[in-house]
Order: sequence, then structure tokens, then C-alpha cells
Amino acid sequence: MSELVERFETGLDPARWVDAYLPAWSSRAASAAAWSTGVDGLSLTIPADHPRWCPDSHPEPLRVSGVQSGSWSGPVGSTRGQQPFREGLVVREAQPELRGIVTRLGRVEVECRADVGPGSMFSAWMIGMEDEPERCGEICLVEVFGDAVADGTVALGSGVHPFRDPALVEEFSADPVALDVGAWHTYAVDWRADGITWFLDGEVVRESRQSPGYPLLLVLAVFDFPSQRHDDHVPRLDVRQVRVVD
Repeated sequence: MSELVERFETGLDPARWVDAYLPAWSSRAASAAAWSTGVDGLSLTIPADHPRWCPDSHPEPLRVSGVQSGSWSGPVGSTRGQQPFREGLVVREAQPELRGIVTRLGRVEVECRADVGPGSMFSAWMIGMEDEPERCGEICLVEVFGDAVADGTVALGSGVHPFRDPALVEEFSADPVALDVGAWHTYAVDWRADGITWFLDGEVVRESRQSPGYPLLLVLAVFDFPSQRHDDHVPRLDVRQVRVVD
């Protein structure tokens, strides 16, 4: 058994993290995150001047600040890349292979807090490298939309997305939970060969009998949907610690 604890104490380690969101579909520069590190770990924000992500190909206006613990793509012009969002999408900037924090089974914990409002969201999820098209399934630890936060209750999203993995089925829901996402919480999964268990602050919140059959990397991100809001709110995701035990 091994344990890795990431507290972002010395910034973002390029041997572990790519500070861009799915850069193969645009470029690392065009998809770069707005981030900083400090006593509370990593902070991801979307300031007013943050550019849109894939503005000429993504169907809805989207801005995102995200980091991922692995990356890979096929050559420019190929269709081989991570989490393509529509048919026929091609690689615009080839990405070298990085396996910074890529795990197969074990426990993954993300301690974080967020400031999201209508038109923004945050998430932490695990995906396959997609070095083979079917190795693309997702385990979502947490997903919260700001417009689903009200009166101390949130619709707490988590579950499995199969995408193009024929061995998995869609198993995702956003269930109401009494929670202040602006406070520190630990979202975790125990991923085993016979299934997955999700935890919120150490308490079980859901279980599944599914289990992706290949290693997964971790993505941490905050999103903004410009067409859905008309204010100057700056969405933020603070990540104090990532812990992986495998």
C-alpha cells in the first residue's frame, strides 16, 4: 500500500499536474487555468477577463479553470484525446503523455471548498487516459451547480459516466444534501475491483457495483457559463488537499 498527499505547498508540480483543461482540443495556452497557491492550498478562479474555452467549437459559451493529474493525446488532426465533447472533434495541439497522479483502485480524497453562484459550478472527477478509446469512463467524486444551492441544501452530484466504455453504464444523480459548499469538506471514493463507494466527510453517500478496468487520473475544475448569468461574481474552487491511497 502506498499513500500520496498533495497539499500544493510549493505551487503546482509539473511532474504531477497540467494547469490547463483538456488542452488537446485547443492548446495549453488557450485553456490555461487561473490559479494560485497559498496556505489553503490551490485556488482556481475565473476572473472577469478569463477567456472562453474552445470558443469556435464548444456548443455553449464556457469558461473553465481546471488542473488535471494526467494528460495525453494523439497527433494534431487525429480524433484521439481525452473527453471529446462532440463527434468529429480533432486534436489541435498534441499533448505529451503525463501520468502524474494516475491510479488503479484505492481511495481518492479531495478536501475543498467552493464559491459558486447561478451560472457556475465546480467538480472533482476521475477519467481514463483514453490511450485506447474505450478507456474513457469517469468516476465523479462531486459536482455542484451554483443554481442548485439554496437554504443550506445542495444537489450533490456524483456517480459514473461510461462515455464510450461499453463495460460501464450511466449511473449518476444529484441528490439533495444539507451542505455548505463554502466550508471545507472531504469528497472521497473507495474504488475496488467489485465496486465503488462515495463518501462525504467520512459518511457513505452512495454505492455502485461498477468498476472501471483501467487507471484513472484526477481533474479539479471550476466552470462558468457566461450566457446564464449577468453579474461580476468570480467563481472559485479551493483545494486544500488531495490524498490517494492505493
